Amino acid sequence: MLRFDHPLLSNSLGSQKTLTSFHFGQPGSGLKAYIQASLHAEELPGMLVAHHLRALLETAEAAGQIQGEIILVPVANPLGLAQRVDHKPMGRFDLATSENFNRHYPDLASAVGPLVRDALGDDPQANVSLVRQALGKYLDNWLPDTELQSLRHRLLTLAHDADFVLDLHCDCEGVLHFYTEEACWPQLEPLARFLGSEAILLAKNSGSGPFDECLSGAWWRLADILAGLGRNLPLPQGCCSTTIELRGELDVSHALAQQDARALVDWLKHIRLLACHEAPAVPAFKCQPTPLAGSETLKAPAPGLVVFAAEVGQTLRVGDLVAQVIDPIANQTHRVLAGVDGVFYARIRDRYIMTGGELGKIAGATPFRTGELLGA
Repeated sequence: MLRFDHPLLSNSLGSQKTLTSFHFGQPGSGLKAYIQASLHAEELPGMLVAHHLRALLETAEAAGQIQGEIILVPVANPLGLAQRVDHKPMGRFDLATSENFNRHYPDLASAVGPLVRDALGDDPQANVSLVRQALGKYLDNWLPDTELQSLRHRLLTLAHDADFVLDLHCDCEGVLHFYTEEACWPQLEPLARFLGSEAILLAKNSGSGPFDECLSGAWWRLADILAGLGRNLPLPQGCCSTTIELRGELDVSHALAQQDARALVDWLKHIRLLACHEAPAVPAFKCQPTPLAGSETLKAPAPGLVVFAAEVGQTLRVGDLVAQVIDPIANQTHRVLAGVDGVFYARIRDRYIMTGGELGKIAGATPFRTGELLGA
């Protein structure tokens, strides 16, 4: 294992943050997997998973089992991790810019399209190599000018040429669930099954430029650009990325983290990035994938105290009671009902809500939303 410490730009005199990455195996010797945790810095279950995964990877490397390259970034957001307001962690938004740490990544397809469209040919693997080189050149020429941009730049530099990118997050309260783009789903289906995902949300461009879709989207977007120019060249999905929501913010335990780390190792064996005598059997599905556009976000019709009637992981039907919002001054109770059939996969942790605030999400099977599909 090699450790690299990457200094980030500083926004203030006498202060500098550092991003640390751990590298296993040999670059160019096989598949490459990039795994990072806690880009939303208050979402800590993935950080503990990375801690346990590191130990398993060190053992595998000592045994000569790594047949490619694995990069592990257990603390993907040292900027957000240091942010506190009134003793409360504020790791989702950069306090200097109000930007979400997991939004506003660049459109890499538009950036590299002009560099590669006339050079691509009939060899799929040569095309993948050419695009990866162009992505690397674009990142080499990108000169970030803020602390936040330097973090985004460094994360993309580490991950841009990976075959698989896993971004470990969590919700406020929730079951383990899985976001990925439609083009990536065939390759990532076994991963969702190894992890025991209880909701799988698929989209083609969910909007807002999140980290994972910046990387996977470069490939299908570039293929679409080429098709629009009448150049139907073979360009595989060179990067399959996913955001994995490891339950809720308080689900930080060795038992769960070890379980998830072992599941990731089983998946690495399944894709032959880790050598083994016999690949682990892929578990059965716990759920079927549904469109992110079919996910219903329940909102509070009035301010008040929140009392949930539904538990995360529960399968709901239209009209089922999900929560009550109680106004103890007016002595009123507002009922919040499910508007779609599906799994209640996430809900808020706070128990006071303001009008219009998000209460939870149900994974419906029928798409009904358009435009920006991700929340703030």
